[in-house]
Amino acid sequence: MNDLARRIGRVGVLYGGVSSEREISLASGYAVGEALQRLSIENTMIDVADNLLTQLELVKPNIAFIALHGSGGEDGTIQGLLEYLRMPYTGSGVVASALAMDKFRCKLMWRGSGLPTADFLRLDAESDWLATLEILGGEIIVKPCREGSSIGMTIVQDPQDLRDAWRHAKEFDKEVMAERRLTGDEYTVAILDGKALPAIRISTDSEFYDFNAKYHSNQTRYHCPSGLSKNRECELLDLCMEAFNSLDCRGWGRVDVMTDENGAFYLLEVNTVPGMTSHSLVPKAANSADISFDQLVLKIIEASL
Repeated sequence: MNDLARRIGRVGVLYGGVSSEREISLASGYAVGEALQRLSIENTMIDVADNLLTQLELVKPNIAFIALHGSGGEDGTIQGLLEYLRMPYTGSGVVASALAMDKFRCKLMWRGSGLPTADFLRLDAESDWLATLEILGGEIIVKPCREGSSIGMTIVQDPQDLRDAWRHAKEFDKEVMAERRLTGDEYTVAILDGKALPAIRISTDSEFYDFNAKYHSNQTRYHCPSGLSKNRECELLDLCMEAFNSLDCRGWGRVDVMTDENGAFYLLEVNTVPGMTSHSLVPKAANSADISFDQLVLKIIEASL
């Protein structure tokens, strides 16, 4: 056993789960497990959908690599369990994970901190659909407050469509929000151990960067370098670091941003457990910074030790 493997010990890769993003979590977990194998680091794959506590007691990992997406994995739940077990784990803590997962409360935090984010409202059965459209600019995007991978999202311009979009989003989360639609460029910035990696600009032929564009389409384009000037890129990276730190996130993550028609940056959300698949953005950003996938996995673990 090499010194690195001895220092890290056994890694339990937590993946799978029961959220709507299970498919992506399985792919992320497999990719992380394969990287650990190449690094000669002892590891065990643990699908949290099946008797998690029993598996943890049997495996007794020295550290948990969280490769779970969506509810139960990114919302502070698994983090709380691992805190109780006093088991080190990758990524953000309980409170930061819960805040980042809840888009509505995250945006409230950013507004309170003076950080730019698009206008938004919470929706419920008593909402005035026409007034909501008028307040948010006539074209809005409806989304579940605590869901990932663009699941349950709809773009609307009509009051009746807004009601239907709210009902659709409620299938995924009891809390739903509406947000002014931004029509500029979309960017994502990976954060790794206190540093922002080069920004990626995303372009897609879809109406927006939806589940299919993220995970299945071969037509989605990822531009890194982003095409921004040096000063504008620095502005974007600084904003993303500030957004990440404002929630007390740690270790690694990803901040998503869009521009409006005038080119101003607006924060969308923070992902505290980003995807680690072949289509995923953090590995793409790391590669542009000359960090291989295996090195990325190692750095995520080291940032948590």
